[in-house]
Amino acid sequence: MSHQPIENYGIIGDLSTAALVGMDGSIDFMCFPAFDSPTIFAALLDRKKGGHFKISPVRGEFKQRQRYLPDTNILHTRFLGESGIAAISDFMAMQHSGHNHALVRRVKVVRGEIPLRIVCAPKFDYARTGHTVEKRGKEVIFVPDKKGIPAMRLRSTVPLRVENGEAFAEFRLRTDQTAAFILEKADADSPSKDPDYVSEAFKETMNFWLAWVGRSNYRGRWREMVNRSALTLKLLTSQEHGSIVAAPTFGLPESVGGARNWDYRYTWIRDASFTLYALMRLGYSDEARAFMRWMEQRCQELQPGKPMQVMYRIDGSRELPEITLNHLEGYKQSRPVRIGNAASNQLQLDIYGELLDSIYIYDKHAEPISYDFWANIVTLVEWVCKNWKRPDEGIWEVRGGARPFLYSRAMCWLAVDRAMRLSRERSYPAPLVRWHRIRDEIYQNVYKTFWNPKLKSFVQYPGAKNIDASSLVLPLVKFISPTDPRWKSTLKTIEETLVEDSLVYRYRPGKSAPDGMKGHEGTFSPCSFWYVECLARAGDLKQARFIFEKALGYSNHLGLFGEQIGPCGEHLGNFPQALSHIALISAACYLDRELSENKQA
Repeated sequence: MSHQPIENYGIIGDLSTAALVGMDGSIDFMCFPAFDSPTIFAALLDRKKGGHFKISPVRGEFKQRQRYLPDTNILHTRFLGESGIAAISDFMAMQHSGHNHALVRRVKVVRGEIPLRIVCAPKFDYARTGHTVEKRGKEVIFVPDKKGIPAMRLRSTVPLRVENGEAFAEFRLRTDQTAAFILEKADADSPSKDPDYVSEAFKETMNFWLAWVGRSNYRGRWREMVNRSALTLKLLTSQEHGSIVAAPTFGLPESVGGARNWDYRYTWIRDASFTLYALMRLGYSDEARAFMRWMEQRCQELQPGKPMQVMYRIDGSRELPEITLNHLEGYKQSRPVRIGNAASNQLQLDIYGELLDSIYIYDKHAEPISYDFWANIVTLVEWVCKNWKRPDEGIWEVRGGARPFLYSRAMCWLAVDRAMRLSRERSYPAPLVRWHRIRDEIYQNVYKTFWNPKLKSFVQYPGAKNIDASSLVLPLVKFISPTDPRWKSTLKTIEETLVEDSLVYRYRPGKSAPDGMKGHEGTFSPCSFWYVECLARAGDLKQARFIFEKALGYSNHLGLFGEQIGPCGEHLGNFPQALSHIALISAACYLDRELSENKQA
C-alpha cells in the first residue's frame, strides 16, 4: 500500500473529533473520541501499522471522484468504471437528540453490478496497544487491551467476518442497492440499532450543516470557497469546550522525508484568535461566544508574573509533553512522528496582540465582556508592558534560539493599543497614561530598531538583512498604513525574496533566524492570503484579485488547504489547517467589499 497524497483527502467530523477520508475510499486518520485523543486510524502515517477503514471495489479499474454535498460536511466518494458506478457517503452524525460519535458510511451502486470489499482495521493508542475482537451477528466489537481507551462497535447491514483482529466483508451490490456501516463507541446506548438510523442520521446531519451555513452573512464573490473554509473551521471547533484546534492531524511533514513534523491537534491562542475573527466576520457570534468563555477561563488560571501558555489541550489543560512515536514510519518515511508539542513551553510574545485584537472585536461586534474578564486582561497587558523587550521564539516557533522579532514587537504594541481602546470605549479603569507611554515607546522602537535604511525595509530582527512573511500582518492590524512608503518598499522586498507565483514562503531557512531544523519547506498558505489582503488594502485591486484567484487554484479538489504547498503543488504539513482558511476568509471578505465599492465585476 502506497501513501495517498495529503491533498487526496477530505475531512468529516462531529465537533468532537474528525476523520480524513481518501479518494480511494479509505479512512486513514482519525483520533477518538476527541481531537487530541490517541488515533484509532493512522495509516496516513504508517500504511502497515497505523490502521484504516476502507470500502472499495474488489477488482476492475475505476476512476475516483470526491465532492461534498453542497454546503455540508457530508463527503461523497465515487468509483466510476465500465462495470458500474459506486458511491460512498461518509459523515459523522450530528443529531440534536445526542449521538455516540457515530461514523457512518453508506455505499450505494447507482449503475451496474459491483463486487465490493470493506476492511475495518482499527489500531488503538497510536498503534501501540493490541485489542481483541468479538463478533455478534452483523456486529463486531473491538476491545483495546489498555484500560481507559474506549471499545469500538462496528455495525453492518452485510455479514462480517473477523481475521487477525480486523473485520472484513465482501459483498455484491446492484443498481440502487445499498450497504451501511456504523463505527461507534461500544459502551454506550446508541440509536443506531434502529433500522432507519442511517437515513435519519443522514437527513439530520445534512440539515444541521445547511442550517449552519445559512447563518453566514457572506453574500459576495467566491462564496463557495468562503463557505467551505467556514465549514472547515467549524469542524475544527470543539462543541463541548468552545476551543479550536489548529489542525486535526499530527506528524504530516512540511518537507517529505524531513523532520519538520509537528502535532497541531491543540488550541493555539494565536490561531484560535484569528479563527474567532474570521467567524465573527461571517456572523457566527455563537462560536465566538463559546471561544471567549474558554479563553476567559484560561485567563482566570494565570499565575501572577507568569506568561500565558502558547497552546492548550482542547479542554484547557496545559500539559503537552512532546513524545516521539518511533514505531511509526511516518508519512512517506518522514520521521520522527511526534505527539505533544514542546513549543507550548516557548515564549511567543505575539499571542497577546492577536488575543487582545480578537477580544476588542468581540466586545465591539458581539457582546460586551465582563468586568472580571477585563481585570484579567489588565493583568495580561501589565505583563506585556514589563516584558515586551524580551527575545522570544516568535510566531514561527523557532528552535534555534530566542531573538527580538519584529512581529512579536509589533504585536505587543497591538496588545496595549487594543486594551486602551477597550478601556476608553467601555470606561473600564486602567492606567491609560502609562499604557499610552509604553505603547508609543514600542512603536518608536520598531521604527528605530527594525528599519534598515540601506535595504529600505523592515527586517526580521535587529541586524538582520532579511524579512519574514509575518510582517504582512502589520498593515492588516493597522500598525502601519498599507500605502506608507516604508511599507511599500518592505512589501517590495517581500515580493523579491519570498513570493513565487501567487505563493509566499514564510521565511527562507538558512537566511533567516535559525529555526533549529534541517532541510527546507514549502510555501506557507496563510501568507499567500495575507499578501492578497495587503495588495487590496494598498488599492491594487486588480493585482490582488489576480493573485487571489491563482492562490485558490492550489486548493485540493474539495477546496481544502493544508499548511504548505510544495514545489509540485502538493500539500504539505498538517491538513486541513485552520490558519490557511482563516486567511482565505479575511482576504475574500476585504477584497470582495473593495471590488464592490469600486464597482468592479
